[in-house]
Amino acid sequence: MKQRVLDVSQLEPCEPMARILATIPDLQSGEYLHVLHRMEPHFLYPILTREGYTWLTQPGRDVPVEIYIWRTHDAKAEAAARAETR
Repeated sequence: MKQRVLDVSQLEPCEPMARILATIPDLQSGEYLHVLHRMEPHFLYPILTREGYTWLTQPGRDVPVEIYIWRTHDAKAEAAARAETR
């Protein structure tokens, strides 16, 4: 299992979504994206669902929000992401 970290917490609006959407197609099997964000990106979630991704959002440790994103049917990536959030 591999984690990719993407810190968008200091970017101006629209850039975080663009960076996330540009990064997720490159996720390999067993890999998830760990996003560090300053706010919860509500407009991103329907796009993720439509594109075949699942996510988990929680309060961050060093930033306000952390988001874990993986391909919907990737059980290994999901297990790794969920283990990271415990």
